[in-house]
Amino acid sequence: MTSDAAQVLIDGLQYCNWSRAIFEEMRRGGLTAVHATVGYHEGFRETVRHLVDWRTRFRDNEDLILLARDAGDIERARVTNRTAILLGLQNPMPIEDDIGLIEMLFDLGIRFMQLTYNNQSLLGCGWMEKEDSGVTRMGREAIAEMNRLGMIIDLSHAGERTTQETIALSQRPVVISHANPRWLRGSNRNVSRAVLQALRERDGLLGLSLYPLHLPNGSDTTLNQFGNMAKEAADLMGADHLGIGSDLCQDQPDSVVRWMREGRWTREIQAAANFPPQPSWFRSNLDFPALSEGLLSAGFNKTQTALVLGGAWHRFLEANLPSTRNSQATSS
Repeated sequence: MTSDAAQVLIDGLQYCNWSRAIFEEMRRGGLTAVHATVGYHEGFRETVRHLVDWRTRFRDNEDLILLARDAGDIERARVTNRTAILLGLQNPMPIEDDIGLIEMLFDLGIRFMQLTYNNQSLLGCGWMEKEDSGVTRMGREAIAEMNRLGMIIDLSHAGERTTQETIALSQRPVVISHANPRWLRGSNRNVSRAVLQALRERDGLLGLSLYPLHLPNGSDTTLNQFGNMAKEAADLMGADHLGIGSDLCQDQPDSVVRWMREGRWTREIQAAANFPPQPSWFRSNLDFPALSEGLLSAGFNKTQTALVLGGAWHRFLEANLPSTRNSQATSS
């Protein structure tokens, strides 16, 4: 399998209103692979329902997309002019309090799982809690189980202590699939220099977010400012540990962002919860290739630009997603 960075474009996270029109955009935009969010606050049964819906999408749009269980499927998508879809969870709610459900979800196609989503979970602490108590007892067990299976640990919404402890505990590299340097946008949802250094030291990967609330100047951030932000991250981590995790929520109503924030854990309604306008230079999957302009203007060379736009993700997934063919051969 080739690891030529110039041949892949990978977006580390999207949560679109999935339709054939979106899949056609992905192909026209040249996207080789996309990490798609399956669920937030759903339990196991509801999550399986979402996975059934995804299987229908794969069947009905097999000329445009395919389910990616390993890096070999990303290569298969590339050579057949399709987009590989990697399925992930932004919250560990679907495993409930049963460690065995991690393997069940892995078998059903889940390849990423966040240990927290904003709040304290059974595994660790989210960034919005006042006190971060770190990785829990169940969290340690979940990290070990995810490492055993090859499910990728995502720390995008975790608190500082939980993030640092997970990076240290995990026997496999982890990702922060969609966040930006905190010193360029003062939100604890973004990540500190210390976290980025720890991520780099353990061969992890940061997916730069294009969600306006994570960007240096919000919706008014320019493409050049995005490029400069990426350059600062690359100066600390290296372009080979940097990708894109756009956090694109295309064609979704504001009720979806309220579900993300409120779920069923509170009765308080956040009336102001809505999707902010996307920057003019990134409003759909068609805009993904144009990110190269911002990277090149900030001083990235062509090789580094290719790494950020997909090559680094490609290498990470090749190294860290176990081959399903090897697993099947071992079972046989």
